[in-house]
Amino acid sequence: MKPLVAIALLLFAATAIADERPNVLVIFSDDHGYSDLGSQGVQKDLKTPHLDQLAAGGVRMTSGYVSAPQCVPSRAGLLSGRYQNRFGVESNGLPLDGFNAQTTIAERLQEAGYATGMTGKWHLGPHQEIVEHGFGDVFYKNANRPGWANFNLDGTDRDAGPEHSKLYHLDANSSAACAFIRRHHEQPFFFYCAYRAPHVPLDAPQKYLRRFPGLMPERRRQALAMIAAMDDGIGQIMQTLRELNLEERTLIFFIGDNGAPLKIHKLDAPGAGPGWDGSLNEPFNGEKGMLSEGGIRVPFLAYWKNTLPAGLEYKHPVISLDVTATATALAGLSGDPQLDGVNLIPHLTGQLDAPPHETLFWRWIAQSAVREGNWKYLRGGKREYLFNLAADREEKRNVIADQPEIATRLRSRLARWASELSPPGLETNAMSETWESYFDFYLDGKPAPPARPKSRPGDSRQTVKGWIARNSTLQLVDGALQITPQKNARRQRPFLAQPGLKVTGPATVSIDLKSENGGGCSIAWRLDGQKDFPPSQNTSFEIPGKKNWQNFQVKLPDSENIIHLRVILPGGSNAVRRISIEGTTKASSREWSFLTEK
Repeated sequence: MKPLVAIALLLFAATAIADERPNVLVIFSDDHGYSDLGSQGVQKDLKTPHLDQLAAGGVRMTSGYVSAPQCVPSRAGLLSGRYQNRFGVESNGLPLDGFNAQTTIAERLQEAGYATGMTGKWHLGPHQEIVEHGFGDVFYKNANRPGWANFNLDGTDRDAGPEHSKLYHLDANSSAACAFIRRHHEQPFFFYCAYRAPHVPLDAPQKYLRRFPGLMPERRRQALAMIAAMDDGIGQIMQTLRELNLEERTLIFFIGDNGAPLKIHKLDAPGAGPGWDGSLNEPFNGEKGMLSEGGIRVPFLAYWKNTLPAGLEYKHPVISLDVTATATALAGLSGDPQLDGVNLIPHLTGQLDAPPHETLFWRWIAQSAVREGNWKYLRGGKREYLFNLAADREEKRNVIADQPEIATRLRSRLARWASELSPPGLETNAMSETWESYFDFYLDGKPAPPARPKSRPGDSRQTVKGWIARNSTLQLVDGALQITPQKNARRQRPFLAQPGLKVTGPATVSIDLKSENGGGCSIAWRLDGQKDFPPSQNTSFEIPGKKNWQNFQVKLPDSENIIHLRVILPGGSNAVRRISIEGTTKASSREWSFLTEK
């Protein structure tokens, strides 16, 4: 655990005799569009009575933002209370060393004497390391497969390790939150409940799907059902707080982690995997992966009975970074100048009339943005936009040509902020073809691209012995597999993929590799039941630039079946002559030698 300044311990000692500091509960939904709460008054097909009660009894932030339009950086910002770009967590898939060096909200409150815990989706490294970030009680579970826990759903202690509850994962998260509250109701507590809803894979059971009969896209039905499951769980949490007379002593935040992925066309694709998740962002423009309002303006509620005003619609911009600053202030900790958020309570209660923030900033890969009052300056690659959100909240009218002075001022402020980031600058990479098409459609009003493109640059399907080349081409030369990056892959790193595995973990991957340029390499893996590659299942290592063959071995610690392997290679040309994956059983182990092609 990373230590805090000694004043935290002094403050804790001063309050230990009669501790009336409030509990803090943060509920984070996943790929949950702005419009998908009944209290937003946009959609009519929702069933969110418990969340609507929180909004009616608390504050609904109509300009509530997150710090990134994507899962990993958004979570890093929330838990650190800092713009995650300051410590290098720009997007999914990047190393998490910068996050690991941060002091999380859980660590801060733990040092102040709070019990701390979490459940649900982590997405910030191996789940076994969650406790190292200040969470004393952990019930990690974000899918219908065994998770990892150090306490039971009946509130008892257990040895840390795999959990085997038979509950639907969202129901298990709710039960874990209630168990934690009962375990620690006699002391101040902080709990982070990170539901994986309505993020794909869409997996709601029939008991929730049956609530939404009638004609509608099946992906919409699944999203509504997952949101309803989350809402039911919040009702259970509220009932537990009331039973223990804790409702008036508990500050609750409910925030979405980013906008919904629409993929422009909102295709009702069969199955439950990648694509539109069924959620919606109206009335805002754009979607997950964009710094337009649809990607970063999210459901954002705060509830604290008899402290926060009931039914308030708060219109000034706030951001998820404010959670840490608010919680540490309520815990009696001194302000940390490194935090980018502010304590929202004086603003929400009317003690302070001024907006919490003069400006809010964002950077995500090739996009960056700043909001000052009602003005928002947005850039994506070489494109620039200026919107007056008071008159045009849908971001349909770019007024940069009419207001050049405002655009220049905001551009300068954004550039100064971006100079403090790691790495500095208004972008970290070029715009991909996908984001160019999104900007074309959402912000420039061009026709939508084809819904199902036949091929994409950098998506080669060349195969050798089942290995698929991505962002590259394959050729067998002198007993080795030569991997050459494609020129039109737009700076995407080449990698090899081997689907269709069934290797019993833990496993070890061994690779004979030659890379004249050298650089970063990584091994990513997907487990049975997973629809994508979690960032926690990615091991990175450096390859020295050499002309001779080198062998690298990487351990994959998961004890479940590994079904898909990726070898992400350094930029430039590389050669591979052998790859093997050795599992716990010989029958499931595999080896590929390219000395001959059979």
